[in-house]
Amino acid sequence: MPDRALSTPLDDSFERYLQDKGKGRGGDGGNYRRNAARELERFADWAAGDRGSDDSIGIVPDDVDREPTFEDLDERVFREYARHLAGDRGLKQNTVQTYYRYISAWCGWCVNEGYLEAHYAQRASAMAPLPDDDGRKPGDQQAWTSEQRHVLTRHVDERARDAIETYTTLPEDTDPLDKQRARYEALKAGRDRALVFVLAYTAVRVGELLRDPNDPRRRGVRWEEISLEDGSMDVYRKKQQWDAASLPDPTIAPLRNYRKLMDPPTQRWPVFPTFDQRTLATLVRNELADRGEQSNVIDERRENYARDLLLALDEDVRPPSITTDGARSILQRLSEEAEIDINHPKHNYLAPHGGRRGMGEVLVRAFGYTVAARYLDNSEEMVRERYSHIEAGELGDVATEALNEIDS
Repeated sequence: MPDRALSTPLDDSFERYLQDKGKGRGGDGGNYRRNAARELERFADWAAGDRGSDDSIGIVPDDVDREPTFEDLDERVFREYARHLAGDRGLKQNTVQTYYRYISAWCGWCVNEGYLEAHYAQRASAMAPLPDDDGRKPGDQQAWTSEQRHVLTRHVDERARDAIETYTTLPEDTDPLDKQRARYEALKAGRDRALVFVLAYTAVRVGELLRDPNDPRRRGVRWEEISLEDGSMDVYRKKQQWDAASLPDPTIAPLRNYRKLMDPPTQRWPVFPTFDQRTLATLVRNELADRGEQSNVIDERRENYARDLLLALDEDVRPPSITTDGARSILQRLSEEAEIDINHPKHNYLAPHGGRRGMGEVLVRAFGYTVAARYLDNSEEMVRERYSHIEAGELGDVATEALNEIDS
């Protein structure tokens, strides 16, 4: 191996690795890149002995004054780091495994790129201190039950109906700002209803539906990508390509009513725009200023609207989609409002991924793994693994029936 590679500081390789693993133009996006960058930085700090009161004194020999390089890495180093992760840091067992996998993946990349001669992180002695998986099964993860789905969808449906009826039945002499406030509340309730129904019945991943700040390609579904007539929606799938997802009958009316109420100025508007006032205020000010309007004129125009979203609609100032985190906040609020009974160790609300898993449960039980895999955009093997608890329960029923027949 060239001496130049061995003498390279560890962190000199990080940016190239992250670009290779990142998404979007230049490889500067994606959740994996963000998480890997965080763990690589922690590893570099540990290797340099910069963890404060932590247990590391660094991997550079005491009589050498330099930062860690690839020359310092061997399986002993990765064994010590695995022991460090597995130490008393409040990390769950599977979290320790996940953090180590980020470092191991980087190590494998370094071998391919010529920085290291062997994949030290994958050697048995290096991985020996890692804890076993904590035994969490796919069936233990949250999945909306039929009752929870019914309670939540009924709540958002009633809430939207009331808000829309309040707005559409206002007297003609209602103050314009009051009428705008009523329209805003109707739009918000309509958006929340449509979002809940789509998450509950399509099994689309929330990252395929909404904006991911860490991946520029995931900017949220637009109206031009939805066909209510065909019952389909184009989404950017996890497999990094566009694909059509089904819109079942329960989603059509909420989406159609919401689109009619919103009346987006163009089909390029996001289906689920943010309603964050600070974001919209900044967006409206900047966009109108770019169009040549003076700041005092912009302020006067904004005063004539109860909310900046309504001005944005009138002037086609296209807002961003809500984020995946924003969807979680919405579902937290709605789950609390609906007083849904939730018994889950991690989530005290109906999380977005639970809607997808809930539909997976329904499809597997009703039509089997092959149909469910097609609808969930997963391999049949993966669906069988994630919903193995269903097959185990069914086999248990078969065994019980067989025992009853024999015993009788």
